[in-house]
Amino acid sequence: MASLLDTISSPKDLKGLSLAQLEDLAGEVREYIIENVSRCGGHLASSLGTVELTLAMHYVFNAPQDKILWDVGHQAYAHKIITGRKATFPTLRQTGGMSAFINPRESPYDAFVSGHSGNAIPAASGICETMARAGCKKHVIAVIGDGSLSNGLTFEGLNFAGMKKQRLIVVLNDNKMFISHRVGAIADYLSRIMTSRKVREVKEGIKGLLQGLPLVGNRIYRAAKYIEGNIKGVVAEGLLFEELGFRYVGPIDGHKLDHLIQAFQNVSAMDEPIILHVVTRKGYGFVPAMRDPEHFHGIGKFDPDSGEVKTDAGTVTYSDVFGKALTKIARRDPRVVAVSAAMITGTGLTAFAHKYPDRTFDVGIAEGHAVTMAAGMALYGLKPVVAIYSTFLQRSYDEIIHDVALQNAPVIFAVDRAGLVGADGPTHHGVFDLAYFRSVPSFTIMVPRDQLMLEKMLVQAFRVQGPVAIRYPRDRIVASPARAGSIRDGGAEVLRGGDRLVVFCAGPLCYEALQAAEGVDGVAVVDLVYAKPIDRKTVRDLVDTCQGRFLVVEDGCIQGGVGSAVVETLRDLKWPLKFELLGIPDAFVEHGSLGELRKSLGLDPGGIRRAIDRLL
Repeated sequence: MASLLDTISSPKDLKGLSLAQLEDLAGEVREYIIENVSRCGGHLASSLGTVELTLAMHYVFNAPQDKILWDVGHQAYAHKIITGRKATFPTLRQTGGMSAFINPRESPYDAFVSGHSGNAIPAASGICETMARAGCKKHVIAVIGDGSLSNGLTFEGLNFAGMKKQRLIVVLNDNKMFISHRVGAIADYLSRIMTSRKVREVKEGIKGLLQGLPLVGNRIYRAAKYIEGNIKGVVAEGLLFEELGFRYVGPIDGHKLDHLIQAFQNVSAMDEPIILHVVTRKGYGFVPAMRDPEHFHGIGKFDPDSGEVKTDAGTVTYSDVFGKALTKIARRDPRVVAVSAAMITGTGLTAFAHKYPDRTFDVGIAEGHAVTMAAGMALYGLKPVVAIYSTFLQRSYDEIIHDVALQNAPVIFAVDRAGLVGADGPTHHGVFDLAYFRSVPSFTIMVPRDQLMLEKMLVQAFRVQGPVAIRYPRDRIVASPARAGSIRDGGAEVLRGGDRLVVFCAGPLCYEALQAAEGVDGVAVVDLVYAKPIDRKTVRDLVDTCQGRFLVVEDGCIQGGVGSAVVETLRDLKWPLKFELLGIPDAFVEHGSLGELRKSLGLDPGGIRRAIDRLL
């Protein structure tokens, strides 16, 4: 039997399909996602939940002329597949292959980059304004997840779009029953028929009739609106969006194609801001993912029949070590609390949260709030540890400066996923944290080379009278770590002596540097331990001994990073400097395996060895 999916090369090919064919196509798309993600890993559960939603949108609207923006890029696998990328989908997240998220450079159907939640509505608002000025009547649709409603940027966008009465359709994909539990056939039916043109015309006619009554017309109309609003609050809980200037429609069953198509057709005729509330289920159509959607949110290779994940048994990551160490510290000090932003599991805090639920604060996708709340905690007696991925912590840079550093609040930042993260690509590489923390007064920055140093640094961080950042990678721990040295304030540690060239390292790349230096006489390898403050005396003395020759190796951006700190320290050294800085260049690094990315940037033992040879 011929595959329907093989006949789809663009959304235009959906237009002639019957409802039954669309439903068959949804099943094929779902199977294709499972088949391929099982081989390469990816964000499975979210994309399985949006298959029908995606088909219905592309069936009704005309992308790329109509602009579809995805707030949560990892929900868009079906979108990628039906917009001409089916053949390349098997290369998902692989070096040189398909991006993990929405990428406008990849396809004209990707209207705006999507890697961090919260940007879709503001971006869509800007597109609406541009279209309105040009007299363009095309549609702009922003698809947001329910988790985005904890993000302030989302509400800033809603506030503006509602105020301006922009012609914007916001599809709220609610896969956790985030807003309303009242989902059923009656609510679904009422939502669909209440969006029809005839009902709207009748409603507007009644409005005009009531307001036209002499003396009491406006009062009666306001009373009717009050009653209508309260009924909506009982049935659909959409008053918040109505107050923001949006017409609320929903909830709609997000797995019923006929209901979705009718609702999209109806709202497409409205010339006002719309919230279409669609209820879906993460992992829909794949029992293991429906049973454990959190586990299958971002998943590695797995068996597509059983759902069994193919992982190395007993793999321990830096996140695991951090969570265990913090739980141990918290046992001795009841003032220790953990703060995270919708990533308790990912940051290794699951055991901590289980043991100390009243000392665990998950604020949702609201990194700025997490940082400022932690500052308030720290200044008034608690000892907060803020555990957030490096790439997401960027979103709270102002709060880090204004609310933490300016007041010297003793907040500890556990900066997870620092450095290159591999397959998730440029929106998720944590390569800027060293540079942005280094630029802020008051901060102490520690970079552990292995799990033993991470444990010692966490203990030391609680002794520092001010804010501290400890940054560590998304990686398994070092198999044979060196003996942990003393974490004296600002002190570097010499791992290998030498008088011809000194290699300064920050983090686990110390081990690559040691491997690169094997068999080469006179090459010293130094773990800086602290990115701030730099151990000026050790740096200057060693470079002086090596007559100005040095190499810096880091997994952060070169501009403003640790290498910059070393060069700043040596600006008045008596020797002419001969050096190289290895790290992330002034460019965004694409996705790929960690090993392949490091090799391409010269951050593997081979690349470091070549740099050593060039300097000697």
